Amino acid sequence: MGTLTIVIVVILAFVLLVASAALKVVKQYEDGVLFRFGRVVGERKPGLRVIIPFVDVMHRVSLRIVTMPIQSQGIITRDNVSVDVSAVAYFKVVNAVKSVVAIENVYAAIDQIAQTTLRKVVGQHTLDETLSETDRINLDIREILDVSTVDWGVEVTLVELKDIQLPDSMKRAMARQAEAEREKRAKIINAQGESMAAAALGEASDVMMAHPLALQLRNLQSLVEIGVDKNTTVVFPAPLMSTIGELSAFLTRETAAAAQQPAPPPPNADITPAQPPKATIIPVATTNGVPQ
Repeated sequence: MGTLTIVIVVILAFVLLVASAALKVVKQYEDGVLFRFGRVVGERKPGLRVIIPFVDVMHRVSLRIVTMPIQSQGIITRDNVSVDVSAVAYFKVVNAVKSVVAIENVYAAIDQIAQTTLRKVVGQHTLDETLSETDRINLDIREILDVSTVDWGVEVTLVELKDIQLPDSMKRAMARQAEAEREKRAKIINAQGESMAAAALGEASDVMMAHPLALQLRNLQSLVEIGVDKNTTVVFPAPLMSTIGELSAFLTRETAAAAQQPAPPPPNADITPAQPPKATIIPVATTNGVPQ
């Protein structure tokens, strides 16, 4: 009885071992590549699959999109500027058989070729192009990778530059350039404002020439605005000062003219003209014609 139990246990263990080797589960996001005696028999879709134990070997290949960071690469641009550029690549397996048969390790291969392609493409552009035309650089890298990986059953869906590190000296130079550009734009805007203000002032001067009192009213308005601040010093506009000077000169001339005119006679005064005084003749004695 004891020997029979041992035999049954051994048989059950062998059956379980064969069943575990014969039954394989392929997940929804995977694809199975079946080898029989070392030759590719075909693919196995997701689900429970039965294979021949010790004869068939099945490799599961993930069909999901893989995110692969590309390590930072020291690159010299076309204008001889040293930069460190890192990126990230997204790819997926579209042919499971090729990804297993055509290349030993598809992930390591894509990592290496992505680094090489990144250095090659960025090195063909200047620093300004690398910073401003990242979309075109990303597209160039993806197209080059697709040409190399199509034989591996892999499709590169996206490549993005992640970080661009510049030397400190280049950062300072770019900061000075940006500051100079801002100053140039500020001067241009200021000049345009001055031009518009000059045109408006020209139109205003034409109106004031047609209406001289408008200038005086504007000066008075300026004085009112100055008086609101309660300043101890009041600065008069030059046209107003000339007007005050002309008024003072006019008052001076009027005062002088009034002083030169004769005073009017008092009321009820005799207006008979004054008679000249009569001469008095005094006799003088003479001797031989000589007064004594």
